[in-house]
Amino acid sequence: MARIYVKQLLSGRDFATSNPAAGSMANFSYLLGDLDTRECLVVDPAWDIDGLLRCAAADDMKVVGALCTHYHPDHVGGSMYGFTVEGLPTLLEKNPCPVHAHHAESAGIRQVTGLSRSDLTEHHSGDKIAVGGIEVELLHTPGHTPGSCCFRIKDAVFAGDTLFLQGCGRVDLPGGDVDEMYRTLTQRLATLPDETVLFPGHAYGGESAPLGVVRESNPYLRVPTLEAFRRGLGG
Repeated sequence: MARIYVKQLLSGRDFATSNPAAGSMANFSYLLGDLDTRECLVVDPAWDIDGLLRCAAADDMKVVGALCTHYHPDHVGGSMYGFTVEGLPTLLEKNPCPVHAHHAESAGIRQVTGLSRSDLTEHHSGDKIAVGGIEVELLHTPGHTPGSCCFRIKDAVFAGDTLFLQGCGRVDLPGGDVDEMYRTLTQRLATLPDETVLFPGHAYGGESAPLGVVRESNPYLRVPTLEAFRRGLGG
Protein backbone atom coordinates (compact mmCIF):
# COMPACT_ATOMS: atom_id res chain seq x y z
CA MET A 1 0.00 0.00 0.00
CA ALA A 2 1.28 3.48 -0.89
CA ARG A 3 2.47 5.60 1.98
CA ILE A 4 0.80 9.01 2.24
CA TYR A 5 2.86 12.19 2.47
CA VAL A 6 1.27 15.38 3.88
CA LYS A 7 3.10 18.62 4.59
CA GLN A 8 1.35 21.76 5.84
CA LEU A 9 3.13 25.02 4.97
CA LEU A 10 2.21 28.43 6.40
CA SER A 11 2.96 31.60 4.42
CA GLY A 12 5.30 33.93 6.26
CA ARG A 13 6.64 31.08 8.40
CA ASP A 14 7.52 28.15 6.14
CA PHE A 15 7.69 29.99 2.80
CA ALA A 16 7.41 33.60 1.62
CA THR A 17 9.19 34.49 4.85
CA SER A 18 10.31 37.92 3.63
CA ASN A 19 6.84 38.96 2.37
CA PRO A 20 4.84 40.85 5.04
CA ALA A 21 1.62 40.52 3.04
CA ALA A 22 2.00 36.74 2.89
CA GLY A 23 2.56 36.63 6.63
CA SER A 24 -0.50 38.76 7.35
CA MET A 25 -2.72 36.60 5.14
CA ALA A 26 -1.61 33.40 6.93
CA ASN A 27 -2.32 31.13 3.97
CA PHE A 28 -1.72 27.42 4.14
CA SER A 29 -0.38 25.55 1.14
CA TYR A 30 -0.03 21.78 1.27
CA LEU A 31 2.07 19.08 -0.31
CA LEU A 32 0.20 15.77 -0.72
CA GLY A 33 1.83 12.71 -2.19
CA ASP A 34 3.17 9.20 -2.24
CA LEU A 35 6.30 8.46 -0.21
CA ASP A 36 7.02 5.40 -2.35
CA THR A 37 7.11 7.21 -5.71
CA ARG A 38 8.32 10.52 -4.17
CA GLU A 39 5.67 12.43 -6.15
CA CYS A 40 3.39 15.09 -4.70
CA LEU A 41 0.70 17.62 -5.54
CA VAL A 42 0.78 21.19 -4.23
CA VAL A 43 -2.51 22.59 -2.92
CA ASP A 44 -3.02 26.32 -3.57
CA PRO A 45 0.47 27.33 -4.78
CA ALA A 46 0.84 31.07 -4.17
CA TRP A 47 3.14 33.76 -2.76
CA ASP A 48 6.50 31.99 -3.16
CA ILE A 49 6.76 29.25 -5.77
CA ASP A 50 10.51 28.76 -5.32
CA GLY A 51 9.95 28.38 -1.60
CA LEU A 52 7.25 25.76 -2.07
CA LEU A 53 9.36 23.82 -4.55
CA ARG A 54 12.30 23.97 -2.13
CA CYS A 55 10.11 22.55 0.65
CA ALA A 56 9.20 19.62 -1.60
CA ALA A 57 12.81 19.08 -2.71
CA ALA A 58 14.01 19.15 0.91
CA ASP A 59 11.85 16.07 1.50
CA ASP A 60 13.06 14.47 -1.76
CA MET A 61 9.60 14.96 -3.29
CA LYS A 62 8.81 16.08 -6.84
CA VAL A 63 5.80 18.31 -7.54
CA VAL A 64 3.81 16.69 -10.37
CA GLY A 65 0.59 18.71 -10.18
CA ALA A 66 -1.34 21.50 -8.51
CA LEU A 67 -4.74 21.41 -6.79
CA CYS A 68 -6.75 24.65 -6.65
CA THR A 69 -9.43 25.10 -4.00
CA HIS A 70 -10.71 28.36 -5.55
CA TYR A 71 -9.74 31.32 -7.69
CA HIS A 72 -8.76 34.00 -5.15
CA PRO A 73 -5.25 35.37 -5.77
CA ASP A 74 -3.90 34.49 -2.32
CA HIS A 75 -4.46 30.85 -3.32
CA VAL A 76 -3.55 30.76 -7.02
CA GLY A 77 -1.79 34.06 -7.74
CA GLY A 78 -2.89 37.32 -9.31
CA SER A 79 -3.56 40.88 -8.16
CA MET A 80 -5.34 41.80 -4.93
CA TYR A 81 -5.47 44.83 -2.63
CA GLY A 82 -3.02 46.71 -4.84
CA PHE A 83 -0.25 44.11 -4.95
CA THR A 84 0.56 41.08 -7.07
CA VAL A 85 0.75 37.54 -5.70
CA GLU A 86 2.99 34.99 -7.38
CA GLY A 87 1.16 31.81 -8.25
CA LEU A 88 0.22 29.35 -10.96
CA PRO A 89 1.91 31.09 -13.93
CA THR A 90 5.24 30.99 -12.10
CA LEU A 91 4.69 27.37 -11.09
CA LEU A 92 4.05 26.35 -14.70
CA GLU A 93 7.11 28.27 -15.85
CA LYS A 94 9.44 26.73 -13.27
CA ASN A 95 7.81 23.32 -12.86
CA PRO A 96 5.37 22.49 -15.70
CA CYS A 97 2.57 20.24 -14.43
CA PRO A 98 -1.21 19.72 -14.62
CA VAL A 99 -3.40 22.18 -12.71
CA HIS A 100 -6.58 20.63 -11.29
CA ALA A 101 -9.73 22.60 -10.40
CA HIS A 102 -13.50 22.25 -10.34
CA HIS A 103 -15.00 23.17 -13.71
CA ALA A 104 -17.12 25.95 -12.15
CA GLU A 105 -13.93 27.67 -10.95
CA SER A 106 -12.00 27.47 -14.20
CA ALA A 107 -13.10 30.86 -15.54
CA GLY A 108 -12.21 32.63 -12.30
CA ILE A 109 -8.77 31.04 -12.16
CA ARG A 110 -8.10 31.96 -15.77
CA GLN A 111 -9.24 35.54 -15.17
CA VAL A 112 -6.97 36.23 -12.18
CA THR A 113 -3.92 34.27 -13.38
CA GLY A 114 -3.99 34.72 -17.16
CA LEU A 115 -3.75 30.97 -17.73
CA SER A 116 -5.47 29.43 -20.74
CA ARG A 117 -8.15 26.76 -20.68
CA SER A 118 -5.60 24.21 -21.89
CA ASP A 119 -3.49 24.89 -18.79
CA LEU A 120 -6.29 23.59 -16.54
CA THR A 121 -7.66 20.11 -15.97
CA GLU A 122 -11.33 20.59 -15.07
CA HIS A 123 -13.15 18.23 -12.71
CA HIS A 124 -16.53 17.42 -11.23
CA SER A 125 -17.33 16.55 -7.64
CA GLY A 126 -16.24 13.03 -6.79
CA ASP A 127 -13.45 12.91 -9.35
CA LYS A 128 -10.25 11.21 -8.20
CA ILE A 129 -6.83 12.71 -8.92
CA ALA A 130 -3.92 10.26 -8.72
CA VAL A 131 -0.46 10.98 -7.41
CA GLY A 132 1.67 7.85 -7.37
CA GLY A 133 -0.52 5.23 -5.73
CA ILE A 134 -2.57 7.80 -3.77
CA GLU A 135 -6.03 8.98 -4.81
CA VAL A 136 -7.21 12.49 -3.94
CA GLU A 137 -10.97 13.04 -4.14
CA LEU A 138 -12.34 16.42 -5.21
CA LEU A 139 -15.43 17.51 -3.26
CA HIS A 140 -17.42 20.42 -4.68
CA THR A 141 -18.24 22.74 -1.75
CA PRO A 142 -19.67 25.99 -3.20
CA GLY A 143 -20.50 29.06 -1.17
CA HIS A 144 -17.27 30.99 -0.87
CA THR A 145 -17.06 30.84 -4.68
CA PRO A 146 -19.10 28.86 -7.24
CA GLY A 147 -16.42 26.22 -7.78
CA SER A 148 -14.86 26.11 -4.34
CA CYS A 149 -13.76 22.62 -3.49
CA CYS A 150 -12.10 20.53 -0.83
CA PHE A 151 -9.63 17.72 -1.45
CA ARG A 152 -9.88 14.51 0.54
CA ILE A 153 -7.35 11.78 1.18
CA LYS A 154 -8.72 8.97 3.36
CA ASP A 155 -9.26 10.54 6.81
CA ALA A 156 -8.05 14.06 5.96
CA VAL A 157 -9.76 16.93 4.11
CA PHE A 158 -8.04 20.05 2.78
CA ALA A 159 -10.72 22.69 2.80
CA GLY A 160 -9.31 25.89 1.32
CA ASP A 161 -11.57 28.77 2.38
CA THR A 162 -14.70 26.65 2.71
CA LEU A 163 -14.20 25.90 6.40
CA PHE A 164 -11.75 27.04 9.06
CA LEU A 165 -11.39 25.78 12.60
CA GLN A 166 -13.23 28.84 13.87
CA GLY A 167 -15.17 30.15 10.91
CA CYS A 168 -16.04 29.68 7.25
CA GLY A 169 -15.27 31.50 4.04
CA ARG A 170 -16.86 34.89 3.45
CA VAL A 171 -19.72 35.11 0.98
CA ASP A 172 -19.66 38.82 0.11
CA LEU A 173 -17.04 38.59 -2.65
CA PRO A 174 -17.87 37.97 -6.35
CA GLY A 175 -19.37 34.50 -6.70
CA GLY A 176 -20.14 34.13 -3.00
CA ASP A 177 -23.50 32.62 -2.06
CA VAL A 178 -24.69 32.46 1.54
CA ASP A 179 -27.35 29.81 0.83
CA GLU A 180 -24.86 27.53 -0.92
CA MET A 181 -22.42 27.97 1.95
CA TYR A 182 -25.09 26.88 4.40
CA ARG A 183 -25.87 23.81 2.29
CA THR A 184 -22.17 23.01 2.04
CA LEU A 185 -21.67 23.17 5.80
CA THR A 186 -24.88 21.42 6.82
CA GLN A 187 -25.24 18.86 4.02
CA ARG A 188 -22.16 18.34 1.87
CA LEU A 189 -19.47 18.37 4.58
CA ALA A 190 -21.86 16.83 7.10
CA THR A 191 -21.33 13.48 5.37
CA LEU A 192 -17.67 13.36 6.47
CA PRO A 193 -16.96 11.37 9.64
CA ASP A 194 -16.01 13.10 12.90
CA GLU A 195 -12.55 11.55 12.82
CA THR A 196 -11.72 13.24 9.50
CA VAL A 197 -8.98 15.81 10.14
CA LEU A 198 -9.71 19.30 8.80
CA PHE A 199 -6.77 21.17 7.24
CA PRO A 200 -7.95 24.74 6.42
CA GLY A 201 -6.70 27.27 3.88
CA HIS A 202 -5.82 29.88 6.52
CA ALA A 203 -4.59 29.75 10.09
CA TYR A 204 -7.82 31.17 11.46
CA GLY A 205 -8.27 29.57 14.85
CA GLY A 206 -5.65 26.87 14.43
CA GLU A 207 -3.83 24.61 12.02
CA SER A 208 -5.84 21.37 12.04
CA ALA A 209 -8.37 19.42 14.11
CA PRO A 210 -10.76 16.47 13.78
CA LEU A 211 -14.10 17.50 12.32
CA GLY A 212 -15.83 16.19 15.43
CA VAL A 213 -13.99 18.82 17.48
CA VAL A 214 -14.64 21.53 14.89
CA ARG A 215 -18.35 20.71 14.88
CA GLU A 216 -18.49 21.32 18.61
CA SER A 217 -16.44 24.53 18.66
CA ASN A 218 -17.04 26.33 15.35
CA PRO A 219 -20.09 28.62 15.73
CA TYR A 220 -20.86 28.53 11.99
CA LEU A 221 -21.51 24.80 12.21
CA ARG A 222 -24.00 25.28 15.04
CA VAL A 223 -26.43 27.73 13.39
CA PRO A 224 -29.88 26.09 13.50
CA THR A 225 -31.54 27.60 10.42
CA LEU A 226 -30.72 29.10 7.04
CA GLU A 227 -32.36 32.36 8.11
CA ALA A 228 -30.09 32.64 11.14
CA PHE A 229 -27.08 31.77 8.98
CA ARG A 230 -28.03 34.55 6.54
CA ARG A 231 -28.22 37.04 9.38
CA GLY A 232 -24.88 35.90 10.77
CA LEU A 233 -23.09 36.33 7.43
CA GLY A 234 -24.93 39.47 6.48
CA GLY A 235 -26.99 37.80 3.78
